[in-house]
Amino acid sequence: MSEQTSTCLVRELGVTEYLPVWEAMKTFTQQRSAITVDELWVLQHHPVFTLGQVGLTEHILDSQTIPIIKTDRGGQVTYHGPGQLIVYFLLDVRRRNFGVRTLVDIIEKSVIEVLGTFDIEGSLLKGAPGVYVNDKKIAALGLRIRKGCSLHGLSLNIDMNLTPFSQINPCGYPGLEITQLREHVHKKFPSLLVETQQRLIEVLQSRLL
Repeated sequence: MSEQTSTCLVRELGVTEYLPVWEAMKTFTQQRSAITVDELWVLQHHPVFTLGQVGLTEHILDSQTIPIIKTDRGGQVTYHGPGQLIVYFLLDVRRRNFGVRTLVDIIEKSVIEVLGTFDIEGSLLKGAPGVYVNDKKIAALGLRIRKGCSLHGLSLNIDMNLTPFSQINPCGYPGLEITQLREHVHKKFPSLLVETQQRLIEVLQSRLL
């Protein structure tokens, strides 16, 4: 399913394996032109640990049966799995006249704004990209800029099995605690993930104008 917006084309990809999506991101970026419409890819991944460009395998304490993939994004190691909302940002940041720091700022502030709509206070920690609730990480960021365009993006924990995070040093920080939206939202929704996705895409669209 796709939806044309005033700022980006939003593609909903469902629950997917990591590698095919990563390859598709690289192909999209390699083949895009100066007039290619920017896209946001919204999805979930089957269980996988991913290591950033400078990621150290020593931060994977026990992978068990979960695959490990070395990627070209920034950051250290993280976990993706069903119940976690992923947004990949396929943007021509050069055309938009901003760099990776501005994009990180947009993403972090958007997540904090969305958390606020659930009456949850999100915060930032100096030197540790991402968004936190009560000093527990709820959202992780990992980006790459290629040919003036961004790849990769955001993972936001919604309603998932958090156990695999105990098998790694999340984002390279031993003992870093992880949380998810379900632990802080007491109102019932038909799908908390779908509700969060709708709110987040709306906020991102407004901030990317």
